Amino acid sequence: MSKTGFLLVGHGSTKPYNKQLIENTAKLISDKESGYIVRCGFMENSTPSIPEILEEFRNEEIESMVVVPLFLARGVHIDEDIPGILGLEEGSHRGTFKTSKGEVPLVYAHPIGENPMLADLMISSAKQATEKYL
Repeated sequence: MSKTGFLLVGHGSTKPYNKQLIENTAKLISDKESGYIVRCGFMENSTPSIPEILEEFRNEEIESMVVVPLFLARGVHIDEDIPGILGLEEGSHRGTFKTSKGEVPLVYAHPIGENPMLADLMISSAKQATEKYL
């Protein structure tokens, strides 16, 4: 049964907890959605890099590829760097990905942005902080 390759992209950091957060989020996604083969890659300061993970996906039995940045907002990495690595034309969110079996569709998701769930997360964080520290 073919699955969708799911590349979760993090910025990367010299601090280990950044990488752990991305890896733990990738595991949560994998546990929730059996139709994905989930891996994570990083822009800088952490490994594996996006190109390294894309190379790993080339040998997977996937019918499509989705690249999802775990970033809050658009910036140079979102608008230029990641699409460049993916071989996408400027402003495009669709392309193809070459696997060992041929080409499959590739889509590039938007960053988190103004999602109402983000407000819920911030409220939860505020409540936890006030309960703990006030």
